[in-house]
Amino acid sequence: MTSTFLPDKRAGRGAGAPPPAADRRPPGRTRRRALHWLTAAGFQLPALVLFMGLVLLPMLFALYAAFFRWGGFGMPSDYIGGENFTRLLQDDVFLGDLWRCLVLVVLSLALQLPFALAMAVLLNQRMRGRAVYRMLFFAPYVLSEAITGILFGMIFAPDDGFADQVLGKVGLEGLGGEWFADPSTVMATVFLVMTWKYFGFHMMLYLAGLQAVPRELTEAALIDGASAWQRFRNVTLPLLAPTLRISVFLAVIGSIQLFDLVWVTTAGGPDHHSETMAVTMFQYGFKRYQVGYASAISVVMFGISLVFALAYQRFVLRRDLEGATTTMRGDGK
Repeated sequence: MTSTFLPDKRAGRGAGAPPPAADRRPPGRTRRRALHWLTAAGFQLPALVLFMGLVLLPMLFALYAAFFRWGGFGMPSDYIGGENFTRLLQDDVFLGDLWRCLVLVVLSLALQLPFALAMAVLLNQRMRGRAVYRMLFFAPYVLSEAITGILFGMIFAPDDGFADQVLGKVGLEGLGGEWFADPSTVMATVFLVMTWKYFGFHMMLYLAGLQAVPRELTEAALIDGASAWQRFRNVTLPLLAPTLRISVFLAVIGSIQLFDLVWVTTAGGPDHHSETMAVTMFQYGFKRYQVGYASAISVVMFGISLVFALAYQRFVLRRDLEGATTTMRGDGK
């Protein structure tokens, strides 16, 4: 009696039928795929090791040390729980740091970025010496923060500084004074130095974004009778929005983490009136050897930056990220 071939309905083919050609991968192809992944992992491994050793592990150790009373010598052993974080909420200096951080953020968004945008729009026009002006305005960003701080320390030196001498020459010596030493003017002076240092960077971002605005659209708006302001508001500004959002993000994060420029110019003085969270952290960690408390400050700084970054990405950069993902999928088809 001969057996009949019974089809296997679950598998979709006969029980004794050979697998289709798509299921039979040549051994050479599998080895090439494995070699490809091993090669990619080999190139990424050094970067991952450096990231873990220089970024991830120090962050985790700072979080661990924030729960100890620790002077920075030996391993932390005096566990105090959340006392360092409770102390932060009662520290007038740290609360002042939060307020000064908010002031710098607001001033950056209200003055520094609009000024950089105005200069970018101006230097995007056809004019003689445009490349020279771009280079001059971007040059301060190339200088290190230490050099910038020393330079403006000499410019705003009381009495014999360049700023006071210029004001004296034009009969406005009454406007001069102790720029970095006066509590009423120190934050304004620090922000002025910040603007000089960083506005060129944002200006170049905006210039790059303006280069991507199709000239045909502005020309069409001009033919339709739109004024310069209408063309900027209804054509240029919407197309520049992704660049503006990135610029705002960088400005806010930079204001939260500001350290070296303040440390070189004022070291947080006078009487903590220009101190930032990063300066306070440095003071406690490397001057007073209260590393546990300094670690708590660093954890709060990181938390504020992380929450802002996630919220900004979720609610502001969402359309840009979705557009980039859609473009990548379209290119891959």
